[in-house]
Amino acid sequence: MLVEEMMVTDVITLKKEDSIKNAVDLMKEKKIRHLPIVDRTKTLIGIVTDRDIRSAVPSIFCIDKQKEFLNKPLETIMTTDVITAHPLDFVEEVAATFYKHRIGSLPVVKKEKLVGIITQTDVLKTFVELTGTNQPGTQIEIRVPNKPGTLADILQQIRHFHTNVLSVLIYPDKMKAQSKIIVLRLGTINPNPIINALKEHQYEILWPNLSGYHNG
Repeated sequence: MLVEEMMVTDVITLKKEDSIKNAVDLMKEKKIRHLPIVDRTKTLIGIVTDRDIRSAVPSIFCIDKQKEFLNKPLETIMTTDVITAHPLDFVEEVAATFYKHRIGSLPVVKKEKLVGIITQTDVLKTFVELTGTNQPGTQIEIRVPNKPGTLADILQQIRHFHTNVLSVLIYPDKMKAQSKIIVLRLGTINPNPIINALKEHQYEILWPNLSGYHNG
């Protein structure tokens, strides 16, 4: 999935001349934590987060300094070296960026113009949809040898049971370097026949690994 399919395009923004108080009020009103800063041409020039404000605000015991702080323009606290995404980036790349830089949002920029924004919540929601966990079904995990044709064979076995495969994930096996773990989300609440068939074909079922599944 691409960023342009999941980003918010109606982005709430401010100008660098706007006051910090404006940003605080807007964050409270819209229940957001990140405000891209743009110029008159919608070019992204910075970003302000609730964390930036909390880090810069004077002590609560200095009332006068707090008032002075809130009246300052956003350009005094905004981050100008902004990490961004492109509409054609893949969601996996964006997730890696969030993880690497420990940030909560990514402005989406095309030809230097702000066209959207994506947050950690957006990415999490997308992964839930991609893995099918928001749909009724059952998850099974299979340890397989890392060789061509394995996934095709497993899907062929499942096909015999007329069961829909909602999602497929494959990741390295940390316990066995020459193996992979295949995670299947199946559109059934009774995976017993499928599990037994896979076991008959010498596939190692990691989950669910219950004795009851031997008797489907």
